[in-house]
Amino acid sequence: MRLRALLESDALGLRLLGGEDELDRTVRGVMTTDLRDPSRYLSGGELVLTGLAWRRSAEDSEPFVRILASAGVAGLAAGEAELGNIPQDLVEACVRHRLPLFSVTESVAFATITEHVVRQVSGERAGDLAAVVDRHRRLMTSGPAGGGPEVVLDLLTSDLDLHAWVLSPVGRQVAGSDTPLPHGVGPALAAEHLAASRTGRRSPHRVVLGNIAYSLFPIRTAGRGADRIAGTAASRDVRENVLSDWLLAVEADAGDWPAARLDLLQGVTQLIAVERDRRDAARTVRRRLAQEVLELVQAGAAPSEIAARLRVAAPVLLPGLGAAPHWQVVVARVEWEGGTVESGPMAQALLEEILVDPTIPADSMASAAEPADRIAVAHSGEEAIALVPLPAVAADQPEGAEAPGLHAETLLDSVQAPLSGGLADDGRLTLGVSAPVHSAEGLRGALEEARHARRVAAARPGRVAAAGHHELASHVLLLPFVPDDVRRAFTARLLDPLRDYDRRHRAELIPTLEAFLDSDGSWTRCAARLHLHVNTLRYRVGRIEQLTGRDLSRLEDKLDFFLALRMS
Repeated sequence: MRLRALLESDALGLRLLGGEDELDRTVRGVMTTDLRDPSRYLSGGELVLTGLAWRRSAEDSEPFVRILASAGVAGLAAGEAELGNIPQDLVEACVRHRLPLFSVTESVAFATITEHVVRQVSGERAGDLAAVVDRHRRLMTSGPAGGGPEVVLDLLTSDLDLHAWVLSPVGRQVAGSDTPLPHGVGPALAAEHLAASRTGRRSPHRVVLGNIAYSLFPIRTAGRGADRIAGTAASRDVRENVLSDWLLAVEADAGDWPAARLDLLQGVTQLIAVERDRRDAARTVRRRLAQEVLELVQAGAAPSEIAARLRVAAPVLLPGLGAAPHWQVVVARVEWEGGTVESGPMAQALLEEILVDPTIPADSMASAAEPADRIAVAHSGEEAIALVPLPAVAADQPEGAEAPGLHAETLLDSVQAPLSGGLADDGRLTLGVSAPVHSAEGLRGALEEARHARRVAAARPGRVAAAGHHELASHVLLLPFVPDDVRRAFTARLLDPLRDYDRRHRAELIPTLEAFLDSDGSWTRCAARLHLHVNTLRYRVGRIEQLTGRDLSRLEDKLDFFLALRMS
């Protein structure tokens, strides 16, 4: 607002004592002070209100006004209550320094002037920012974002003094102001947001953490429930989106905001939603490549074929990585009680967020260097499957050193608290993590391992559960403690029919079974290892299944055979 606008309100009772030529100055805020030197609290553009308690003599006016003028304040308003009138020495000092001076009648409180100025300034800033938001919305709808939502978040800070952050469902900071959230606040806000969303509470959701109030706004994209009106429930099941939507966290209590400001923040969430849709669209190629690799692995394709496909996909799946990395496989599944909620795509989007390394700083959302761009996630039915590249073992590490990798416990710790609120009483998330493998040859085994680890996690209590490859090895560690009679009965039921058949026909079914399991169920690798034609191998495996009543395409039956061979 302009200084001259203060004279247009009779309720303020201001009288201009000097500086008529400077009334077009812009007022950016208001400050009340009786300090002799308030410079440390001034940033420029303020209307300074003072009761003159700092003035002991006529000589005090000159240094006080000089400090205000040097700080670039817009004007000075002095109250008449202390001295009955405004001293002439103060008027003359303001004239010398070209600082507009107003007198404030005793009947008008400084709080009245402060409220008026703040209301006017905030309204004008909100209007200007709304215009910026609208312009960005049109630009982002028609073409490149030109800076993306970061620009609008910066404007929220600079023009409305609102600090805001974009958070993922697990509380990772995707974008925001220059000041990052304190440690642990992001996940806590995400947990509160997910819990409020499941209960159907109207947004924005108000949360107080450490005596700081935050207002949480959902960011709903076209692919995740754009047909829902902000703050209201829609016909679609909220469970389809609750674990994949981002949120905007604003450090403020929006409970008493006017409708215009709430509309402005909704416009900001729409801008961010556009960028989210664009990022998801950019991931389409990555997801398709991951799906193709996954289909080859599940079909038992030759390792050379899988390796060739990975080499072709490397520039997309592994941006910036020169050497072929080690790999891990992570399997996730979201399950809901009752209803028919398609959870495969949700698990895919969620797994992409979960596997972003939290130690990597978040770049601009418009940047192609998003840390999530090194995670290839596909979904098959209701489960999501991630191929996670790991750094190769460094040259100076001991031979045989294992590549660094993901740990189920770490993943669980990072997502259990925030996601439990969104899962409420009717949802479950289970995760399985494989051991690192150093080549395409091990991907099939890693996939089976991750799937079995997820089943182990599913047998545990809790809304979020995870298990890793090392927990599968514990089955072997327990074998010596199985009673002898149980061991004999278990192995006899599975292996005796095969041993008897081998004795009578020299069919080598037991060696074939061992080789088949060691080859992770790959027909081509097992046949090459046994120097057999694939058709001969298929005949032998068929005979094993016929004699035992088991199916070697099922993980559970493979595991039983594995344990029987180990115990025999």
